[in-house]
Order: sequence, then C-alpha cells, then structure tokens
Amino acid sequence: MKNSYNTLTEAIRDLQEEGYTEDFNLIDAGIENKSKKKIHKAANLNVVKFYRFEGMTNPDDNNILYVIETSDGDKGTLVDAYGANATVDVSKEMIDKLKIY
Repeated sequence: MKNSYNTLTEAIRDLQEEGYTEDFNLIDAGIENKSKKKIHKAANLNVVKFYRFEGMTNPDDNNILYVIETSDGDKGTLVDAYGANATVDVSKEMIDKLKIY
C-alpha cells in the first residue's frame, strides 16, 4: 500500500491487487457490501488508511478513499465525497469511525 496516489482509479486498482476487493457503500446503518448482501456497523470496521483526492478545477471532484477491513475478514474500499457534496445521512458512530485527522 503506497503512501499516496495520483488518481483515485490508480489507488483502487493497486488496492484491489493487494486484496482490498470489496466495494463498500455508505448507508445510514454503516457500510454495505452489496456483492455479499451484508451490512457492517461502525463498531465492526477498521479504517486501515485513507487517501484524499482533490479535483483540479471542480470542487465537486473532491473524494476520500477509505481502505477498510471488517471484523469478519472482508477487505475493501469506500469512496465518499467531501466538501460541498459530503455525505450527511450517517450515524454518529460512522462519522466518528470515518473521521480523518
């Protein structure tokens, strides 16, 4: 796992090669793994690393890529917008879990 990537696509491709193959989606209750039809609550997640990508010309292109491992062994990524398009409909536990410093 590199310390930084030039593009979101490059990061996802590299992380998939390292075994982070699941595609997680942020939902009210936590994160969803649609391919396995599972929902993971915040308490069952570990954010291994995150990468921030800023759009060169458009603030709508701001994203954060989270590298996540779950307590039952699922490994994958979650892409979320930040800034003006940031997700707001999530639990306090998820907000705390995804907090970046």
